[in-house]
Order: sequence, then structure tokens, then C-alpha cells
Amino acid sequence: MRDVDRRLSQQAAVGCPPAAGKVLSAVEEVAEGSKLWCGAAVVMAVFGGRPGRRAAASDVAALAVAQLVSSGLCKQLADRSRPPREWFPHDEVEDRPQSSSFPSGHTAAAVAFAAAVAPTWPLAGALCAMPAVMVAVERVQSGARYPSDVATGALIGLASAWLTRRAPHLLLRQRLRSGLPW
Repeated sequence: MRDVDRRLSQQAAVGCPPAAGKVLSAVEEVAEGSKLWCGAAVVMAVFGGRPGRRAAASDVAALAVAQLVSSGLCKQLADRSRPPREWFPHDEVEDRPQSSSFPSGHTAAAVAFAAAVAPTWPLAGALCAMPAVMVAVERVQSGARYPSDVATGALIGLASAWLTRRAPHLLLRQRLRSGLPW
């Protein structure tokens, strides 16, 4: 796995033109701290009518679950160092966090947000998918994460979106089976 991570990381670092790297970094910077996703949720809620409010609520819930699982749980359990600096021929590798590399919380949040909005509002989901992919690519290209960290973050994001979408139905079904009062 380490060889695959190394090859993919080096290809991303070398194969990305400097102008594209700057765009990726700018998108990641806006997404830092979930600013991009919270801003998108506000826009959806204000201008999207009922579908927009539903999408915003599910998006924020999925994002919260993804961040809780990736940063609150997985990073505490897995203490994986960042990719080696010598894999990256640019100085962007100097500006990376010192926390555990596994999994990518940025990617988990981005994918959770985009995947949660898509079933409710497909056009908005498609629009959110582009910056989500850009965030994931930037995490590898900049040397902040291994590709396997990003892939795991994406899986956490997808699972979080699915869980937040299905949780009300699952809880209702469980309540009906158990015969509990409302």
C-alpha cells in the first residue's frame, strides 16, 4: 500500500501544473473549517425554497457526522505520520498540519456535504461535487495526505451522507417494531 500511496502522491505533485495547484489551494483554503460548505448551506436554505432548506439541513448533518467520525474518532485512534517531504518537489509541503494524516477530514466533510445534497437537489449536488473533488485532490497534491487517507475520508463522507439520510427512516421503523409510543 505504501508503494501505491508513494506513486500516486508523486504523480499528483509532479503532474499538477502550478496554476492548477494554486486553484486547488484556494478552494481548500475556502473549505477550511467548513466555511465553504456552511456558506453553500446558507445559500441553499435562503434561495432554494423547501428543497433548499431540506438539502441544507441534511448537508450540515452529514458534514457534522463526517467530521465527528474522521477527526473526533479515527484521528484519535490512528496516529499516521504525513507523507515524507522528499516525495514532493514543491514548497507547499512545508505548510501542512502536524496532526494524524489518517483519514482526511477535509475530504470526509466535502464528500459528505456533496453526497447529502445530491438526492434532495441533484443540480446543487453536482455543483458541490466539483469543489469536493478539488479538496480531495489538493490534499494529496500538496503533500498533506496519502491517497489512501483521502480515499478513506471519501468513504467516511459517503457513509455519513447515507446515514443521515437513512437515520430518520431507520429510527421510525425501529420505533414501529418496538411498539413504543410517539
